[in-house]
Amino acid sequence: MEKIYLRIVLLCSVCFSSLAQDPQFSQFYAAPLYQNPAFAGGAYAPRLIANYRNQWPSINANFITSSFSFDHYLERINSGIGILATNDSQGPGRLKSTEISGIYSYQLRLNEESFLRLGAQGTFSSKSINYLGLTFGDQYDDGGLTGNPTNDPFGPILDQRIPNINFVDFSGGALYYNSKSWLGVAVHHINQPKFSFSTTTASIDSYIPMKFSVSGGLKIPLDNPYSNAANAEREFSVSPAFLYKRQGKFDQLDLGFYATYSPITLGLWYRGIPIKKRDITRTNHDALIFLVGVRQDNVSIGYSYDITVSSLGMSTGGSHEISIAYQFDPIERKRSRSRSHKKELSCPKF
Repeated sequence: MEKIYLRIVLLCSVCFSSLAQDPQFSQFYAAPLYQNPAFAGGAYAPRLIANYRNQWPSINANFITSSFSFDHYLERINSGIGILATNDSQGPGRLKSTEISGIYSYQLRLNEESFLRLGAQGTFSSKSINYLGLTFGDQYDDGGLTGNPTNDPFGPILDQRIPNINFVDFSGGALYYNSKSWLGVAVHHINQPKFSFSTTTASIDSYIPMKFSVSGGLKIPLDNPYSNAANAEREFSVSPAFLYKRQGKFDQLDLGFYATYSPITLGLWYRGIPIKKRDITRTNHDALIFLVGVRQDNVSIGYSYDITVSSLGMSTGGSHEISIAYQFDPIERKRSRSRSHKKELSCPKF
């Protein structure tokens, strides 16, 4: 009964409230185009990335999000281009969202070591909802589901066919970086597109609020403890980083670090805002995140697991996340310009 109630609450909250947040990835630097359109072309070579997240798999109200992207840097015009496809399913397939984005970024060289990238993104979104099989509290007794019809006032609209909602929205971002640090800001849903599944009333709050995010970090090289000839080219570094985002009344902070001794990357993260309380008695903790990644030649694979530390507890099953990236070899031009005009991003690669 508790699972059914949680499913109904979550479903209604994401369907009829404008305060629901966008899907998220714990491995946010392994989903660069989803995080900030200014990252398009940041690999200076053609790049394919796939991300998959299963949040709260132990309950019927889990969230499954997948994302696929391709981006490339056009050296002749100092620009990056990319496409991004994202699919999100909330509950047992009840609420689904599909997004297709086109992304463009332009790179400015500030000095020999510093660069500024500006990005723009246009997205076509389609949202659908399926009420089939949804149950209510008055359809249960001590023996379980009775099979009787519901008297809940929300029940009658289940017999209606709810059409898909389609809309276009726009996002933008900026990214400053050099060989040792990066700082980016992004704003999604700039035009705050309206949407509502209700066919009887139109709420003045039926829009997607803007999402503001800021992220940054440092890449700190360390002395290689095994600096013989066989290990001379192996990267040994630590990268503390953060991501803060706010959307409507919701805000969140991811804070942690990556440690890389190529080809292995390990990470530890905390999600929450401990100094902010949800109410008088509860502190705003969400999850601890553990990450392991490997990069071999052109292929990178990462796996992370979120341990739920909020009041929902471990009964949710936490969250599993996988990222896979393939970076093609750079496309060489016949009259290649000096590589000093571009500098590889210092963000961790896995």
